[in-house]
Amino acid sequence: MAEITEKLQIKIDAAIALLKDIEANYSPAVLATSYGAEDMVLTDLINKHAPAIEIFTLDTGRLPDATGELMQIVKTHYQNDVQVYYPETASIEAFVTQNGPNAFYDSVELRKTCCGIRKVVPLQRALSGKKAWLTGMRRSQSVTRAELPVSEWDADHELQKFSPLTDWSNGEVWKYLRAFEVPYNKLHDEGYASISCAPCTRAITPGEDIRAGRWWWENPESKECGLHVKAN
Repeated sequence: MAEITEKLQIKIDAAIALLKDIEANYSPAVLATSYGAEDMVLTDLINKHAPAIEIFTLDTGRLPDATGELMQIVKTHYQNDVQVYYPETASIEAFVTQNGPNAFYDSVELRKTCCGIRKVVPLQRALSGKKAWLTGMRRSQSVTRAELPVSEWDADHELQKFSPLTDWSNGEVWKYLRAFEVPYNKLHDEGYASISCAPCTRAITPGEDIRAGRWWWENPESKECGLHVKAN
């Protein structure tokens, strides 16, 4: 079992305090989970300390089998429902018919269009009527998140956006998961640092950036799906 250091305990306490504040003052609030390591930390903290915060996920239709297995494990482990949102069938049918099932490899534009259909549009439905949403993003994950605040106004969705683990390191995330025996995606044991759709995610090698396994054929500056990109 991993040891919880004093430094990490301070961060855990701060996250719990923030979650309780969100629960009390921003209801209804929701956590968007992709069942990655950071999201599992927040899922555990929410279920233990701020259960009124709802949790949802976006099932894109292209998720790895291991993610589906974890979804079932989480439901049993916490005895709490996670709302699932799917892309619109007609939009998927039109995109695949016109461009092919793996068109996202052909250009950044097509990849972002696919992400838009499978993630961004369902996210809009998931956030409708909410006062706040939470993410598991951290500053050290990528260059696109280097200045990520803990709390910010999301003008695109007109609600408050929180990232309670902003200043956590990857090591601290894993110390928490192991110390509290939190279920996690088994693809992490195979070298997957960041997990989303199966065709767009691969394992990384030691020394590679934590986001190197996502859309590895693109430049780092374009590696966002659109969920966390502010409109100009």
